[in-house]
Amino acid sequence: MRWWGKLGRRMHRAALLLAVFGAVLGGLAVAGLTWWLLWWGLGAKAETPNQVELTKIALSVSAGVGGAVALVVAYRRQRDLERGRFAELFGAAARQLGDEDPAVRLAGVYAMAGVADEFSAPVRRQQCIDVLCGYLRLPYEPDDGANHLISRAETAQESGREIERVYRIRHNDREVRATIVRVIAEHLRPYTEASWSRCDFDFTGAVLENADFEATEFGGRWTTFARARFVGDRFADFNRTRFTGHHVTFRDAAFAVPIVNFENTEFRTERTTFDGVTFESQRTCFDDATFAGARTGFVGARFLGARTSWRAAVFRAELTSFAQATLDGEHVCFERAVFSGQRVAFTAAQLYATAVTFEEAELGAAQRLRRRSTREIDFVGAEFHGAVSFARSTIAGRTADFRTGDFFGEISFVATRFIAGETHFDRPKAWVGVRFDWDDNPTSKPASVQPNLWPPAPETAPTPSA
Repeated sequence: MRWWGKLGRRMHRAALLLAVFGAVLGGLAVAGLTWWLLWWGLGAKAETPNQVELTKIALSVSAGVGGAVALVVAYRRQRDLERGRFAELFGAAARQLGDEDPAVRLAGVYAMAGVADEFSAPVRRQQCIDVLCGYLRLPYEPDDGANHLISRAETAQESGREIERVYRIRHNDREVRATIVRVIAEHLRPYTEASWSRCDFDFTGAVLENADFEATEFGGRWTTFARARFVGDRFADFNRTRFTGHHVTFRDAAFAVPIVNFENTEFRTERTTFDGVTFESQRTCFDDATFAGARTGFVGARFLGARTSWRAAVFRAELTSFAQATLDGEHVCFERAVFSGQRVAFTAAQLYATAVTFEEAELGAAQRLRRRSTREIDFVGAEFHGAVSFARSTIAGRTADFRTGDFFGEISFVATRFIAGETHFDRPKAWVGVRFDWDDNPTSKPASVQPNLWPPAPETAPTPSA
């Protein structure tokens, strides 16, 4: 690779020559412009210069060119010194992060953060952040997080023989990882001196233990928690967090902590993705959260904890999709939630929780001045089991589609306002325990609610329970 090094040095010299040449041309251009302004603007007269004046002009031009060359060379030298200093500090911090001693690794965390703070150029700061995020993506077992051992031996039987395997452990790694999360979060809060909020963060597959991102802002183009595992004995806290970049994703992440808190969180990104996420927490809270942008997705997400709440949440994305999501547990709450995007989809969603409430929610936006109405509210093929209440809610937009739904439980549409252009309940799979205001007098049913023959006839009769 010797030829590559020679080529690099030649390119470096050529770049320096071009910079000097550009500075000289710039100086001459400025001198010419100044002369033109004096001649035309101020009425300066041109006189034939004598030999002394020509000598002065030549010396002045030479001095100017020399100054420009010196300035460019000094700038390039300073830039090279900064590059060398960054490489030195960055390498030293990275070596500390890779050390076996946890105390040295802790020092490496702060050293890497210090390098990111000192070198504010986006590329260099991003390199430091990538290293810290990369550490969190390394294999980690929470059960070994506070282990003082540096290795673990396991014995297994294979082909009739006893084989011992020895696994190396980064001992006492829990504190190092917690420090990384704490340092990152502190640099994403409003009061920080050196903000990292405009950088990208890649936590793909990371194990985050009792992660506290409260009141932070992720404003980089990409924020990725895909396949991340949120574990611990306390929480995963995103309370009052702001996601303001282009794309934030939690795709296929798993939350296995007692409390997941997204209360008052703002998702003001083009795409917000929770597709395939599993929530197994006792309490998952999205109360008063705001979702904007082009798409908000909970497609295939599973909410399996005791309580899940979107109370007073606002869904403004053009598409909000809970398609094929599973809403299980004791209580799922959408009370006073507002869905005002172009399309809202609960297609084939499974509403299995003991109680699911959409009471006083606004499903869809009606046509208003300078505001487009919601095109479609889609509950096609959804399964409503248990106690599901739409009482005092508003179903608006152009169409609301509950066709081929499975209604089996205590499902209430009492005092619901049907102001959509069309609302369809045709061809349900089952129709048991469903209540409407006009059950005793079908003639009072709004004409926009279909089918005309009420109640809808299920496609197949429900199987009697044993």
